[in-house]
Amino acid sequence: MTEERPLRADARRNRERLVEAARTVFAARGLDAPLEDIARQAGVSIGTLYNRFPTRDALIDAACADQVAATAAIAAQALSYDDAWEGFVHFVTRICDLQAADRGYRDLTGRTVRHSAQTRAALRDGYRQMLRIVRRAQRAGALRADVTLADLAFVFWGHAATVAATTGIGTHARHRHLALMLDGLRAEGAHPLPAPPLSPAEVDRALGGCD
Repeated sequence: MTEERPLRADARRNRERLVEAARTVFAARGLDAPLEDIARQAGVSIGTLYNRFPTRDALIDAACADQVAATAAIAAQALSYDDAWEGFVHFVTRICDLQAADRGYRDLTGRTVRHSAQTRAALRDGYRQMLRIVRRAQRAGALRADVTLADLAFVFWGHAATVAATTGIGTHARHRHLALMLDGLRAEGAHPLPAPPLSPAEVDRALGGCD
């Protein structure tokens, strides 16, 4: 296996400018923003963008590194709470806050992206952390026992749709929506659910339908 050659200084600067521009443009306009606008923001040609990032997914992967790290940090904070339910609420609320502040992050929680091996490893670690947050709250008797990570995906998708629908109207709607969803996840007063949760494969298929 050959080692990847380091980029020249000018190529490295172009890559850094493109990643920074992509973060800015994606945050404001979403992951489907024109790549030409990102190249213009970075001060390079569209050919340079494609030379550094042959596909949109490759650029998204590089630009989303900060969001992946932020999600991991939020999960670590949630696990540090003495009260497992408060930790769970902290995690869900902070992820929703990121969705509201960053349209690119909001899109990322509702679509499939072809990630690099490094990002896939980070996402797997994040998945394990989220599972710990959920199971910890369930063991404490605070989170209903039948909740799965697939159910949390619906919480985030639903919140993202609320944010998109109420942009420019006010933040009160998303906060109300989130409070209602969190109350529905409490163990007290839970009733049997009418259907089983989605499987991981079904979640992936649903993500594809959100694109």
